[in-house]
Amino acid sequence: MTSGLRAAAPASAPRTRDARWPAAAAVVVAVLAGVAAPATGPLLTAGLAVVALVAAAAYRPIFATYLYLATLPLVAGIDRGKFIPLVRPNEALLALLLAGAGLGGFLRWVQGRPLPLRARRVDLPLAMFVVLATVWPLASMMLRGHHPHGDDLAAVLPVCKLTALYLLVRCTVRTEPQTVRCIRLVVWPAAAIAVLAVLQTLHVGPVVSALATLWPSDSGVLGERGTTTLGSSIATGDYITISLTMVICCAGNGLLGRRERLVLGLTLGAGVLAAGQFSTWVAAAVAAVVLLRRFPGLRGRLVRMLPIAAVAVLVGAPAFLGRLDGFGDGYGVPRSWLGRWDNLSTFYLPRLGDFGFVTGVSPNSVLPAPETWRNEIFLESGYLQFLWVGGIPLLVAFGWLSFAVLRATGRVRADSGAVGACAITLQVGWWIVLVLSLIDIHLVLRGAGDLLFTLLAITTGGTNDDRDP
Repeated sequence: MTSGLRAAAPASAPRTRDARWPAAAAVVVAVLAGVAAPATGPLLTAGLAVVALVAAAAYRPIFATYLYLATLPLVAGIDRGKFIPLVRPNEALLALLLAGAGLGGFLRWVQGRPLPLRARRVDLPLAMFVVLATVWPLASMMLRGHHPHGDDLAAVLPVCKLTALYLLVRCTVRTEPQTVRCIRLVVWPAAAIAVLAVLQTLHVGPVVSALATLWPSDSGVLGERGTTTLGSSIATGDYITISLTMVICCAGNGLLGRRERLVLGLTLGAGVLAAGQFSTWVAAAVAAVVLLRRFPGLRGRLVRMLPIAAVAVLVGAPAFLGRLDGFGDGYGVPRSWLGRWDNLSTFYLPRLGDFGFVTGVSPNSVLPAPETWRNEIFLESGYLQFLWVGGIPLLVAFGWLSFAVLRATGRVRADSGAVGACAITLQVGWWIVLVLSLIDIHLVLRGAGDLLFTLLAITTGGTNDDRDP
């Protein structure tokens, strides 16, 4: 069976020295930025770095995708507004890379080259979901006499970012080697944060101290769960689980080296436990069910993999055992679960019950806390989040998008190459979202949401017209 990738454009004439000057200029500017830092201050240095990034992305748009994926788990957990008002560093980086890639694409279009973007069946439900998740909530607020504030505008940024990332990957990832590089740029950084999660839950002092500087925890003490540089144990768990699924899918399609897969599998398997989240373990169970149905041959290999799995369990066990202790507090279930239900029944369900579920309540689901021991209250239910933000229209749009995504993966998953591996990973990841949205909004989680939309772009953009997902 063919790899399912569109054929690359015919090779042009050999590049001359003049044709390579933009890349050389980007490198020179980046070097000058570092040299000039002590003398000119951070502002000029940042300006030179911005010019270098934009120039490199304009000259080679695939560079934008590579750089974003490689740095994603390292910078996505830094708080919004920490360095740049209203946005996270990864959002600012994506904006710069998009500007460069867009500039390069425009210049190529002026030269007569075709745009590397064609409509797919999934684009219409995706566009409807984006509109109902961004424009509709703000319009609904104004129609009800409320004026959106900065927090409301910031609340719609994640969906805008994911849409922009989807377009970037659709336009830049065009060949099998590029897809394989993207896979490696996902799984190896994921292995790095899996190691961080293990070290964090083992209370390794330097690691915990380093994480406390820029990546605050979403779940209390930094050593209790593997929040890592994503700043969230839930996001860390999803990111590692999806990456582990990708490694297994690559193994099923004969991609990556055997030793590479072994090291990645061992590391990521330990990270799944070290995340310390029940939702992560449920996600791993969902992934196992889908993968065993897709790769029946894996069942026979499970016995041979038990020694490796045992090592991963031992390494990641501290966080797992620590979470199980929550059932012994005398409440029957962990106290965090009781607090979650109390938040829903006290602060969210009453406002949704007053016909708020029809058109939505607000694009921002974070509420100020009336108590002194906490500052904010979070809506911890994915499907209720859809109703809170955009009402029934947004929930229906998510259902339509889910149907389109699963249909698209069904058309491409038989591909024996990198696109097929990405399609199966996307299918597993989307089923995880459908299941876990009962308890959290996993679709737009930092890091994990980026992976899902990257996989969606590769699955749909990297296929032949006869499949047209």
